[in-house]
Amino acid sequence: MPDLKRVATSVKENVAYVNQVLPVKKSFDLVQRDMVIGGREASFFFVDGFTKDESMLKIMDSFFGVKEEDMPDSATGFSRECIPYVEVDTISEFDQVFRNILSGVTCLFIDGYEACLAIDCRTYPARSVEEPDKDKSLRGSRDGFVETIVFNTALMRRRIRDPHLTMEMMDIGESSRTDVALCYMSDRVDQELLENVKNRLQSIQVDDLRMNQQSLAECLFKRKWFNPLPKFKFTERPDTAAACLLEGKVVIMVDNSPSALILPTSILDMIEEANDYYFPTMTGIYLKLSRGLITFLTVFLTPVFLLFMQNLNWLPEVFAFVAIKDTVNIPLVFQLLILEVAIDGLRLAALNTPSMLSTPLSVIAGIVMGEFSVQSGWFNTEVMVYMAFVAVANYTQPNFELGYALKFMRLLLLILTALFNWMGFLAGCIIVVCLICFNKTLSGRNYLNIKLN
Repeated sequence: MPDLKRVATSVKENVAYVNQVLPVKKSFDLVQRDMVIGGREASFFFVDGFTKDESMLKIMDSFFGVKEEDMPDSATGFSRECIPYVEVDTISEFDQVFRNILSGVTCLFIDGYEACLAIDCRTYPARSVEEPDKDKSLRGSRDGFVETIVFNTALMRRRIRDPHLTMEMMDIGESSRTDVALCYMSDRVDQELLENVKNRLQSIQVDDLRMNQQSLAECLFKRKWFNPLPKFKFTERPDTAAACLLEGKVVIMVDNSPSALILPTSILDMIEEANDYYFPTMTGIYLKLSRGLITFLTVFLTPVFLLFMQNLNWLPEVFAFVAIKDTVNIPLVFQLLILEVAIDGLRLAALNTPSMLSTPLSVIAGIVMGEFSVQSGWFNTEVMVYMAFVAVANYTQPNFELGYALKFMRLLLLILTALFNWMGFLAGCIIVVCLICFNKTLSGRNYLNIKLN
């Protein structure tokens, strides 16, 4: 519940209440600094590590020059006449005071003023603005989002110098009070979508956003467990986010998260990337078509191969060479399922392998999984070839969640085909089409950008 207690005129009463609520005496990083300004008692409260020492030294030096007869009658007058700094605000409720202190803002209480002076001279620890590892492009800018929301909004504001660019800030989470920025172009955005997103954000009742952006996404849209398709598009590139804003979409930034959440989205948005726009039109179209074809093959290549191996009489003579020649002890469907799990195991191992060992371990894994597994009689050569293509083709997807959604669809097709032959394959295809057509996003449209009732 918000703290509705108001700031008193007595600095001793205010300081006592702050010390009662915040563990100033126990936490080493919560600092209280007492001083005299213009003959009046005053106290600073701030978080050590968030405050710019150079700025605070200059501000405090100016305070020592304020004489008693020069003290204004109100906190607003003091902020206008005696604080030589840009970002200064007056706060009258302790709920906002505590929120500002814990966010890194320096709060000043002066005896006789029925308000707190919030001086925003904070600085957050942040890494450098560099190109993200996932969303790389051969051309274009090399900057990327970081974990500080102010830097991220500045990267988009630098690209769009339009008065219609609006960035609304709000905080979500009773304990975490995580900063969330809602960004949109007021003259281009779908107003119905914007109001829907605003209402959902304002109605979120949650203790904290412990996983930052993912926690917010789960609060915004309760996904159905049986539909693995992602509801949102994520990007770590500010140029991509700026382009989406100019297309009339809504971008949501979450503090401590180095990516932007983009609404609305469709299957076509999911499979596109920055390289599609940094090359000539013909090249961009070719890249989109090739990525779409590869996406299709990642889902249907191995299930179709399994279907034809179960019905060799359906196989045209021109494709007779794809038939399995060698006989192994493990049925074909189990070979495919084992390799699906093994590929994920190698991927997880690569994430947790130290960089200095990644190359030799990759060579060992390639030899063991490739040549030795075939010679030992576990897998057929054809199965290894097709699964190698699927494993590599998954990395053509810029969206990580979509890659796993396609994987689950492929597993569903494999299992149904193995159990019910062509009827199972047909049923699996119908299920895949239904998942795409009836996957409702936050905008009320499906993955094909068709309005759903």
